[in-house]
Amino acid sequence: MSNTQILGALQASSTRLPCFDAHIPAGFPSPALDHMEHKLSLDALLDLQTPHTYVVSVSGDSMAGAGIFDGDHLIVSRAITARPGHVVVACLNGDVLVKRLAQEQGQFILRSENPAYSPRYILENDELTIWGVVTHSLRNHLTHG
Repeated sequence: MSNTQILGALQASSTRLPCFDAHIPAGFPSPALDHMEHKLSLDALLDLQTPHTYVVSVSGDSMAGAGIFDGDHLIVSRAITARPGHVVVACLNGDVLVKRLAQEQGQFILRSENPAYSPRYILENDELTIWGVVTHSLRNHLTHG
């Protein structure tokens, strides 16, 4: 089961990072690539819409099939209306979860992206609040093995 820890809202930044206009192959790099540097804003790259964007930390493996792994940080937007198919941060009966929102025959479902976990059908007495839609995930590749 994937649980989340809310780390806080993102703040706008004027920091620009160097970005090289070259597609880097995952195989052998081409020495003939012409690298032209420009400055890139992570705010623009991640489409950060402060104050409607926040970061959560994920624990668990229930969303591994969606490329969301234990220890990842998720960028979550409250400005996007959740629709079936979106990965969402949801509060279900007091538990905060990261799941894929689905709907079948009018019934909402929170689905894991790991076959080891069953879908959670939202029942009449359940309290469900969608806190936001996941737009990006960030992973520290130095800590994953």
